[in-house]
Amino acid sequence: MRNVLKLMRSRSFAPFFWTQALGAFNDNVFKNVLLLLVTFVAVPQLGWDAGLINNLAAALFILPYLLFSAWGGQLADYRDKRQLIIALKWLELATMSCAALAIWLNAYALLLGLLFMMGTQSALFGPVKYAILPQHVQRTELVQANAWVEMGTFLAILLGTLGAGILMALGGSQAHLLIGATLIIVSLGGLGASLLVPSAPASLQGKLKWQPLRGSWQVLSSAWRSPRIFRALIGISVFWFLGACYLTQLPLWTRNVVHGQAGAVTMLLAAFAVGVGLGSLICARLSAGRLEVGLVPIGAFVLALAGFDFATHPALGAGINTMTELVAMPRFWWMLLDLILIGAGGGLYIIPLYTLVQILSSDGDRARMIAANNILNALFMVLSAVFGAVLIGVMEITLHTFFASLSVISLITALVCAVLQARPMMRISIFVLVHMWYRLRIRGIENIPDEGAAIVVCNHVSFMDALVMGGASPRPLRFLMDKPIYESPWLNWFFRMAGAIPVASERRDPKGMRRALDMVSKALQNGEVVMLFPEGRLTRDGRMNEFRRGIDLILKRDPVPVVPAALSGLWGSWSSRYNGVPFKGIPGRFRAKVCLSFGAPVDSETVTRDSLQASVAALKTSIDPHASNKPVKTPVALTDTRDAEQEAAR
Repeated sequence: MRNVLKLMRSRSFAPFFWTQALGAFNDNVFKNVLLLLVTFVAVPQLGWDAGLINNLAAALFILPYLLFSAWGGQLADYRDKRQLIIALKWLELATMSCAALAIWLNAYALLLGLLFMMGTQSALFGPVKYAILPQHVQRTELVQANAWVEMGTFLAILLGTLGAGILMALGGSQAHLLIGATLIIVSLGGLGASLLVPSAPASLQGKLKWQPLRGSWQVLSSAWRSPRIFRALIGISVFWFLGACYLTQLPLWTRNVVHGQAGAVTMLLAAFAVGVGLGSLICARLSAGRLEVGLVPIGAFVLALAGFDFATHPALGAGINTMTELVAMPRFWWMLLDLILIGAGGGLYIIPLYTLVQILSSDGDRARMIAANNILNALFMVLSAVFGAVLIGVMEITLHTFFASLSVISLITALVCAVLQARPMMRISIFVLVHMWYRLRIRGIENIPDEGAAIVVCNHVSFMDALVMGGASPRPLRFLMDKPIYESPWLNWFFRMAGAIPVASERRDPKGMRRALDMVSKALQNGEVVMLFPEGRLTRDGRMNEFRRGIDLILKRDPVPVVPAALSGLWGSWSSRYNGVPFKGIPGRFRAKVCLSFGAPVDSETVTRDSLQASVAALKTSIDPHASNKPVKTPVALTDTRDAEQEAAR
């Protein structure tokens, strides 16, 4: 909460947050007021075809994303983003002022044209919306900033939808006056907030070219040439496909299954929006300032399971249910809970993907990658409309089957993401489980390098050390492990997924030690992080054992930075040798306090095993001042290189 308040008070983030949130609120007030006016006023009075007008309105809103997103990406790359935001807020004010006048004059055709202008403003604002964040917030705050932007957007959508319904319910000229005043006042508020946004200089220099279609093709081609970015963009677009399908069919679900009225639709939409906001906050909490792509498949699994459950709900009665009757039905609350979980799964799923695109994109390409994302989102939303029209309109399947099909798509997405992000998913799962079992406090996590090879060394207290370290590290860790355990028929899949390095004893496999050290060397050369317990064995009395010479041998082969670490609080646990034999009896401690501290990286050119042991001991003293860190001499003497390799493998 302190970090949240710090971010929301920050001049670098708070003005931008309110700028985009007020804009999203205004867009949705206008869009929903327009749909209500066209459906309930223009169609009866002017004899318009309701289906044609609704589809035309949808097309007028989506078309600008296909035409102008690429140009918006170029503008955001070639212009100061603060100045661009201010200019777009002026465009919003002009559009909403015209909309207020058109509502007062009942100029419905003009309102449809202004819907296109609103879509244009949104299409141009989209790229700068996400491209500006990496320039204003630190990388450790990026996930949290994205979470707040996404939560603010969906809450603005919800409040805008509710606000439009409330304003329209007033009826007559009073409603028209209040709607126009709301649109203009909120636009002025957004413009005022934009003036406080700090400068964000252009990433590129050059001349802009007006090439709508060619520009769209170019940004998509550029994204295609970056496979990791393009996969993330497709993943984001899948979310918008599913979200559009849910939100489009919820009114029909309300009429045919819930047998409710407009208030029930609002509650269902509110549950979905609240779920997305909740999922965004959970994502920020679990991420702890780092990118956690392992949350993507987990979020998709939550979305799939909650979607399957939502699709199984039976109809609530035969007649029209009032809101009083619905809130008395447990099954209706169950539906709301399912939609909250669906939204929460979506929040967990989409925030890391947006952050991944921002991190992987260079400063000069970031806005265009977001523009490519907007184009793909628009295409997938059009595809969602076609998907719903074919399945429900042409094939005439039931709504239950339709929502079940969305869950199948979510499940397939989850499985694909789980295969692509197996190790990150396992790491975040371990992180959650470790935090559930222990009251884990982590210090100095920023000392693990964001990129490049490194070695982490730590004292060895219990059999849980590797899980605690692996779950706490922002990057996947490679561990050495005994080969017979690695080849366990029940757990081998888990160890393979974790990237463990098997090592056999010298007696059983004479070449096994060297092979293991070669795997360590290969991992370091590939830029990975390797975790070592240089003591070579668990402590038997709570004190550190003497570090073995293996760490010197590894660093001699691959001189990489070394990060010292220390664990405290696991001595005396069920998985330690506190009672002589670990895993004996029933665990006696739950939610024990455990502290893990990382020290500053040490240059491999100057480090020795003695200096590393002193660093680890000092860290351990800082988190557990009452513990004795005097090293225990090991009876094993390393007399040659082969012995050193054996101890390093251990």
